[in-house]
Amino acid sequence: MTYFRTCFTLTALVTIMLTGCKTKHDLSYLTDLENPAQGILTTINHTNTIEPENDLIITVKSEVETASAQFNLPYINPATPGTTTASSTHQLQTYKVYPDGDIIFPVLGKIHVAGMTTNELREYLTTRIREYVKEPIVTVTLVGYRIAVIGEVNNPHVFYTSAERYSILDALAACGGMSAYGRRDNVLIMRRTADNQIEYGHLDLHSSDITKSPYFWLKNNDIVIVDPNSIKQSNSKIDQNHSYRLSVISTVLGIVSVVTSVIIATVKK
Repeated sequence: MTYFRTCFTLTALVTIMLTGCKTKHDLSYLTDLENPAQGILTTINHTNTIEPENDLIITVKSEVETASAQFNLPYINPATPGTTTASSTHQLQTYKVYPDGDIIFPVLGKIHVAGMTTNELREYLTTRIREYVKEPIVTVTLVGYRIAVIGEVNNPHVFYTSAERYSILDALAACGGMSAYGRRDNVLIMRRTADNQIEYGHLDLHSSDITKSPYFWLKNNDIVIVDPNSIKQSNSKIDQNHSYRLSVISTVLGIVSVVTSVIIATVKK
């Protein structure tokens, strides 16, 4: 008996050690960067461009405020959510980029901005406004840049960012990172195209080659899906089987109880 207990204990310890090593590897990111200790990663040249459904904040200033005021949207005084009372804080209105890629700009009218970077739009507006105002100062800020992260992360949610460049690692960090059950080797990114189709790609976060992927830098309305690993799926199957067995046992016991009651009642008669 002692011999079998010793064998069982050694087997359990070896299993735990092997599982621990495998888990450490699975939970790591960019594992191919461990050696050498430092280096340089290559990324694709990427800058987010303005797209339909984006929101923009555009302000125009100059030495003569009355001259540049006509190129600015008026401030708004929104109501506090859940009430009809206006807020005491005034906010800048945003320019909505319409589905055709245009915005309606004061004085200048309709401008096609889809495909431009914020810097390109700023330079374009500066040139146009210079016809009316001396030395205008134009700022363009992208807002409403929407990313959704779901699946095996610690805090799945939809969030917004105004960053010109936002990577898959930034998105995961914003969600508290992957859970211990998230698959690092098969992260799915879904992306809507200009013709309203859905394209998708996969990233292996164990590999530093993700920086060369067109899906490393995220775009507006991207959806990031982190699948559960085999451990989570196995646990789920065990839980389902366990629930099913309990249900069957409960049903059988119920039937036995009814049959027993009937037999006892018959015997008493």
